[in-house]
Amino acid sequence: MSDSELQNLFLRVDNMAVQQEVNDVLQGVDDLIAVVQNEQAAAPPTMRWKKRTSDGNLIHARPRSARNQSNQVTAGNSSGLQQQKTHPNKNAPDSNSEVVFAPDNVDGFLRDLQQSLSDATGDGVESPTPQASLSASLNWSTRKSNSSESWKAARPRLVNTALARENVGTRKCQQCWRNLAVVRCRDCLPRPLFCAECDVVMHTRHPLHNRDASTLGFFQPLPPTTTVQDMDLCQCVRYVPVEIPHQICGCPTEALRLKPGKAVAVITMNGRHELSMPELACEVCKATWTAGVDGILHSDYWPATLNFATIYETDVFASFEEMKMAAPGLSCQAFLKMLDRRTSRFGRTGKISADAFTKSFFEWEAVQYEMDNICKEEPFTCPACSPDMLAVSVDGNRKHYRFKNASRAEEQAIFDGVFIAKDDDVTTFVNYIHTTTKHVSGRGVCGGEWSAARETSQKSASKLDEEGLELAVCRHGVLLCALNMFRGEIFAYPLYIQQKLANLTPTFYCMDVTCKYWPYLNQVARSFSELQHLLSMKPFLSVFHAKAHDYKCDVKWSGAYQEGAGLTLGEEVEQVNAFLSRIAVTTKHMSKAGRTDIKRLDNLATSLSRRYLRTTKALDAQKRNMESMKTELDVTESQMEDWVSDVKDWADATTINTTDVAGLASRVEVLVASIKRRSQRLYKDCDSNKGRARIRRKIRDERGFLSSVVEKYNRMVPTTETLCFENILSGETAWPWQLPHSDSVDLRTMRRAFDLDTSDDYSDNDSDISDDAF
Repeated sequence: MSDSELQNLFLRVDNMAVQQEVNDVLQGVDDLIAVVQNEQAAAPPTMRWKKRTSDGNLIHARPRSARNQSNQVTAGNSSGLQQQKTHPNKNAPDSNSEVVFAPDNVDGFLRDLQQSLSDATGDGVESPTPQASLSASLNWSTRKSNSSESWKAARPRLVNTALARENVGTRKCQQCWRNLAVVRCRDCLPRPLFCAECDVVMHTRHPLHNRDASTLGFFQPLPPTTTVQDMDLCQCVRYVPVEIPHQICGCPTEALRLKPGKAVAVITMNGRHELSMPELACEVCKATWTAGVDGILHSDYWPATLNFATIYETDVFASFEEMKMAAPGLSCQAFLKMLDRRTSRFGRTGKISADAFTKSFFEWEAVQYEMDNICKEEPFTCPACSPDMLAVSVDGNRKHYRFKNASRAEEQAIFDGVFIAKDDDVTTFVNYIHTTTKHVSGRGVCGGEWSAARETSQKSASKLDEEGLELAVCRHGVLLCALNMFRGEIFAYPLYIQQKLANLTPTFYCMDVTCKYWPYLNQVARSFSELQHLLSMKPFLSVFHAKAHDYKCDVKWSGAYQEGAGLTLGEEVEQVNAFLSRIAVTTKHMSKAGRTDIKRLDNLATSLSRRYLRTTKALDAQKRNMESMKTELDVTESQMEDWVSDVKDWADATTINTTDVAGLASRVEVLVASIKRRSQRLYKDCDSNKGRARIRRKIRDERGFLSSVVEKYNRMVPTTETLCFENILSGETAWPWQLPHSDSVDLRTMRRAFDLDTSDDYSDNDSDISDDAF
C-alpha cells in the first residue's frame, strides 16, 4: 500500500471516529430533552438555579436597594445556609447553586437549565445570571459594559492560550501519526502538523501555503523552496501551481518528465513567492512544453509583461479594486507595502514593483472592460434612469487637480474618452464657441466674474496642469461623463457636456449657476443653430444654491419648484464629490494616462428602496401640512391655487416698478419676506461660520435697501398708511394696502401655500420614479 493510500485510510478512520462522537453527543441531548418532557407531563414545579459564591453567599441580580429586606431574612437563616453549604443538593449541576421553585413556564425552565449547564461546563469565567442577561439586553450601554468586562476577564486566558500555541513541544505528525512533527502549516487546518516526509508530499502540490519549521525549538516561517531534512533546513525546487497538459506529443505519457523552467515571482495576497515555472519534456521525441501567457491566464494568473518574470494572482487585482472603492484615498504604493510586509512575515524575501503592478492592473481592467462590452454591459449608465432620464446634474470639482511636475510619460491612456472626454475634442469645441461669440478671456460672458464659474485669465500658469474635473451625474449619483478643466469653471464646459448627453433626452439640466448659465445658453443658441435643441431641457437650480440667491430667483429657478422634478436635489455631483475628492489625494500625483484610467454601480437597489420609503413619508407629511394650513387660514382649494399662480407670475416678472406706490409696496413685501426667510434658515442651511457670515452680509444689504424703499414709500402715502421699519421685521404685519381687502394675504402666506403645493408634486413624481425602478 502506498503512502497516499495509507494516509487516505487514516483520514477515513479519523472522520468515522469524529462522526461517532458527534452522534453520541446528539443522542445524549435527545435523551435529556425526553427526560425534561416526561417531567413536564407530570406537572412538576419549575426550578430556577441561583448562583452562590464559594463561601455560600448568594450572587444577586438585583440592585442593593431592592434587596435590603432579603438580606435581613438571609442573616436570620444563616444556620440553614451553612447546613446547605455542608450538604449540597446532589441533583444540582453546580455545587455553588441551589434549587428554587418558581411558577415559571417550561420555556423559562429550559433557558435556566441551559444557562446552568453552560456555567457548569465553562472555562472558569462566571457568566451573569439570566435576570442580569435580560436586563443587559434592554440597555445598550449595559451590554457594552458587560462585553468589555467579559473581554477583560478573559484576557489572561487568551494570552495564555496564544502563548501555548507557540509552544513547539513534541508532537506526532497528524498525517501519518508515526513520525515526529517538524512543520506546521497555517493553511492545512484542521491537521496542521507534518513530519518531513508528509510535508514534501503535501506542499509539493501546494507551494503557496504558509509554513513554519519547529527544528530550533521555536516556530520560524519557511519560504516555499525550503524543506526540513534530518532536522536541518534544505533548499528545493517548487513549481508554480498552473494547469499542466496530460500529453504534449504522440508518445506515451510515461515518457514525460517534469523539470524546473525559468524562475518567476508569484504575487498573491500573502505577498511574493519565488517559484519555478513547470516544464514538461518527452524523453522519446524530445518535445517540450512550458506555460505561456495563455496558460497562466487559464490558471487565474496575470502577467506583469508579455515576456513575464512576474505573475499576479487575479485575486490581488480584484482585492485592490475593492479596497480602492472602500477607501478611495488608498494609493497603490500603500497597498504594495502591505503585501511586502506579508512577504517578510511569512519568511520570504523580495519587493513588488509599483510600476509593473500599476500597468498590469490597468491592462487587467481593460480586459474586464472589453468583456463587459461583449456582454452588452454599458459603463457609466444608470439602470434606474433608463430609458428616460429625468435629470442630469453638472458641476465642477476643483479638488481633482493634477500637478504639472507629476509623471509626464507620453503613454496613451487605456480608457481615453470612455469617461473623461478627450482634451483635444473639448479644446476644439471651446475654441469654436469662443471664436464665434467673440469671447475675451477673463472678461467675456463665458463665466465672467461670477464666483462659481470664474474663468482664469489664461491657461493655468501655476503649479497645476488640469485644474479639476467637470462632472455630470444622474439624479441617483451614477457617473455619466466628465472632462478636464484648464480655464476654470467656464460655461463652455457644461455646454459641451450638455451637447454630449443630449441623446439621453434628460428633462432637467441641473447646475448651481443656472440663473447665469441659461441666459448664456440662449445667447449661444442664437449663434449656433445646431445647439437650439439644448433649449428643450428645463433649467434647474440646485436646492442648496437656490437659497443663496435672491428671493425671486429661488422661486423661478430652484428645482424644488419645478413641476415633475420629484426629489431631485441638483446637488448629486456634490454627493459624488465626497467620494471622488478622496481619490484625488492620489490622482494629483499620477501621470495623465494613469489619472484617466482610474474608473466604476453598487447598492442602487438599496438606495432606491430607501428613497422610496423616505419619499412616501414626506408626501404624507406635506399633505397633512396642506390640510392644516387650509384649516388655519379658512381657505378653499381654489384660493390656494390662485395664490400659487400669483407667486409664479411674480417670479416671472422681470422687474418691479418702484416709481409708484404699488410697485414700492410689492418691493417691501419681497424684501421683508426674503430677510425673514434667510434669518429663519440661517443655522439650518449653513454649518460653518464662513457660510453664515456670507448670509448675514446679504441680510445687512437687504435691510439697508429695505430702509431706503420704506422711506420712499412713506413719502408717497398719507401718514395713516406709513410703515415703521422696525415693526415690519419684528413679526406678522398687516400691510396698509391689504386692509381695504379683507380677503387679501401677504406674499409670505402665499409663498407658504406655494411651497406646500409644489412639495406635493415634488414627492409624487419621485415616488413614481423610485417605484418604476423596481
